[in-house]
Amino acid sequence: MITCTNCETAQFLQITQSRVYFEDGEMINEISETYECTLCGATGQYAYDDDLDEETVTGDVEHTTERPKYA
Repeated sequence: MITCTNCETAQFLQITQSRVYFEDGEMINEISETYECTLCGATGQYAYDDDLDEETVTGDVEHTTERPKYA
């Protein structure tokens, strides 16, 4: 789950830009999403590259597998 690090919730995050890249037309090779928190105005970006099996998170968002503090 992607959450706002300022508000500690995903409830107010809005995807403002999304890109999905298919190398062979069937398998997803890259995902890139830009987020904006409508509560505090924070922004951030999440990207996943399947070829490198690598996630990158920048800005005021974080990727977590735990339940957010404020759900």
